[in-house]
Amino acid sequence: MEDFGGLVLFVREGEGWPYYARPRIGAETPSAADITAVRRRQRELGVPEAFEWVHETAPDLLAVARSADLDVLLAPLLTLDPVALVPDLPVPGATIGLLDPAAPSYPADLAATRAVAQLAFGSPPHVTPLEEVAVAAESAAATLLTGAAGPAERDAAIEELSPALVEGYRRRAGAGDYRTAVATSETDGILATGALMRAGEVAEIAGVATLPAVRGRGYASQLTARLAHQALRDGVQLVFLSAGDDDVARLYTKVGFRRIGTACIAEPATARL
Repeated sequence: MEDFGGLVLFVREGEGWPYYARPRIGAETPSAADITAVRRRQRELGVPEAFEWVHETAPDLLAVARSADLDVLLAPLLTLDPVALVPDLPVPGATIGLLDPAAPSYPADLAATRAVAQLAFGSPPHVTPLEEVAVAAESAAATLLTGAAGPAERDAAIEELSPALVEGYRRRAGAGDYRTAVATSETDGILATGALMRAGEVAEIAGVATLPAVRGRGYASQLTARLAHQALRDGVQLVFLSAGDDDVARLYTKVGFRRIGTACIAEPATARL
């Protein structure tokens, strides 16, 4: 962690997800100069210029971020109501399950889930979750994707993952800190995916994605439900997620989530052009 006035920048070690900056707990509202300093450091590190925070805990930061030329997505923030959680239900044409980090197929399956995410977030419908929309930016080809991409396009988009990256996921999955759920067809392979990331008694569901060609079958809802059930079995006390807009949030409320606030996800205004 690196401090920049009222902001903290998380810097990854080794391969993996490039983290963001957020307000420092207990500090005054970050200034535009703090944001500029963080962006300079992020460019030095070669990582996205990304910021995240909860609006209700730092309400003045929204105006500051916009004045610093950041585009801010206001994403509904929801937490699970365990009593309202829907049961695991069958889905048409596929089965819902969790990837086994000990399975020989784990590296290939993990690579397939990343390809599904690239395709899904590269051509989002109106109701696609936006938790890991930056996944699409991992491949320049993702910006060219349109239409109903399916299994063939997924296979073409698969990139082999490095042994170090796979080992990192194996280690976290083996400890129960990272769960990957998939909807798998016997004939077409992995059609949808989502992840559960746990830190102690708190967990986030993110990256719920479905191949465009098979949307509308309830895969995203049941993947979310399966991950939520797994979190409860793991002893998690708080399960949360963020949604791309109010329509997506309403879909999650049908699974058992309730809105509690707004997650702000910011990046340079030109990044979305």
